[in-house]
Amino acid sequence: MIFQHNIVIVGAGLAGLRAAVECVGQANVAVVSKVLPTRSHSGAAQGGITAPLGNEEEDHWEWHFYDTVKGGDYLGDQDAIEILVKDSPRAIYELEHMGVPFSRTAEGKIAQRNFGGHTRDYGKKPVKRACYAADHTGRVVLDTLFDQCLRHQAKFYPEHYLLSLVMDKRRCVGVVIYDLATGEIHLLQAKAVLLATGGCGKVYTTTSNGNATTGETFSLAYNLGIPLEDMEFVQFHPTGLYPLGILVSEAARGEGGFLRNRLGERFMERYAPTVKDLAARDVVSRAILTEIREGRGIGGKGYVHLDLTHLGEEKIQEKLWEIASFARIYAGIDPVYDPVPVAPTCHYMMGGIPTDVDGRVLADENGSIVPGLYAAGECACVSVHGATRLGCNSLLDLLVFGRRSGLVMKDKIKDIDHPSASKDSLKSAEEKIARLSSRHGREKIDPLRKEMRSVMMDYGSVFRNEEGLKRGIEEIQNLKGRYKEIGVMNQGKTFNYELMEAFELGHQLDLSEVILFSALHRRESRGAHYREDFPSRADRYFLKHTLVFQTPKGPEARYKPVKITRFQPEARVY
Repeated sequence: MIFQHNIVIVGAGLAGLRAAVECVGQANVAVVSKVLPTRSHSGAAQGGITAPLGNEEEDHWEWHFYDTVKGGDYLGDQDAIEILVKDSPRAIYELEHMGVPFSRTAEGKIAQRNFGGHTRDYGKKPVKRACYAADHTGRVVLDTLFDQCLRHQAKFYPEHYLLSLVMDKRRCVGVVIYDLATGEIHLLQAKAVLLATGGCGKVYTTTSNGNATTGETFSLAYNLGIPLEDMEFVQFHPTGLYPLGILVSEAARGEGGFLRNRLGERFMERYAPTVKDLAARDVVSRAILTEIREGRGIGGKGYVHLDLTHLGEEKIQEKLWEIASFARIYAGIDPVYDPVPVAPTCHYMMGGIPTDVDGRVLADENGSIVPGLYAAGECACVSVHGATRLGCNSLLDLLVFGRRSGLVMKDKIKDIDHPSASKDSLKSAEEKIARLSSRHGREKIDPLRKEMRSVMMDYGSVFRNEEGLKRGIEEIQNLKGRYKEIGVMNQGKTFNYELMEAFELGHQLDLSEVILFSALHRRESRGAHYREDFPSRADRYFLKHTLVFQTPKGPEARYKPVKITRFQPEARVY
């Protein structure tokens, strides 16, 4: 079937919903989500949203600006970062007026707490900058924005998978989607399409990401000739609940929790003597894994302890209730009385589909715009997070650039006639589904997926080197060959998850290759990208963004400069 909308937004997390709120009522807006909208992964965000409100102690946007640039190891584009930090107070107060129930100080102001990498006086000591709603901030913001969309009658397509982007010459004119409940394929024609589908953490075995974050949007853009930017920068959050990888938010350390090794030592004092447990995430992750490598993991195993016992039951129940609940349910541990086992877990992609500060997708290193196509949130690379993202800057990114994308889209569509996308795109999608469905090869989806994730953990996680990256690329290419021989047993039309998982796996293999390829070609260590064979940052050669293009000969790397407006690169010391 064919439907027409002015604007189609793919993804119902905070970036997509914030863009929809900006446009709905002034345009015919459709929101496509592969899960029910309130199950979007944004709801898993625990810690908070950064904004230098100064409600708990003195703070300034310039300090936030500096911390974000430094935290990203000077790879972030400073023009975009300045927009992000200056707009943060407005974004917070806007949410408050919409009804988000932020935690409060005794004076009734929005409460703020410490988070890793956020400092006062340009790095002198930690500052309370994270605005929060206990430890379920993402949940309440997601529900509030969804309510706003319902009030203004946005059209939702829940449990629909994105199959393809529809292009007319160079312009994006719609999307083809798959209705999971019926097996039907629909063409949504649109004047503007926004991609807001989150990350791709499920290419790794251990991740804090939900099952829906498989990243096919990255690959769909890549297969159209659009480059992927800075994909080597994959953030591993230092505190995933061992061994599952479920997120234990930085809020736990922001409220005063700290890390201990098997000797009971607060080991972060060795790695970040100024801010200790509140250093940037890549610093803490490497510190934890170094302790484990050197035999100081708990019981000789692959984890350390996060100690909250000194905080007391009242504070844990009031401010860290969700974290405590996860520990009790999934680890059988009550953090009021016992330390929590934690280890690094894949958490966030700093790279993604390149965009400008208004969400317009860029086609090359020269900044050429893909008309009609926008991206925001984790699937986009503006780039405000540089080589590693500071805690609580992710929700701020979603809100600020989701809104900016919405503003530009609703303005641009006024001057555009409604496109008439060819039915050939529907036919092409139907043929692709038919080919996948008809495969009866000897390979199975789950074993291939497990091997892919194992390869990424072994060669493309926190510690990397040339030999391992080359071996990883070779193994992923072998898996891509085996993928052509997969069999799909389920021939049903209703809720055929096997078919969609086959579709996802093909895209994940492409993404895995791009991540490893990007990492191989960056012969330095910067932020979350740590090369054991090149342990130093090399600004002379690599103070630039990586762009990987798909070519007939395989991935090709090109580069573009980092935009530096105020802070020149300096040593990154915590």
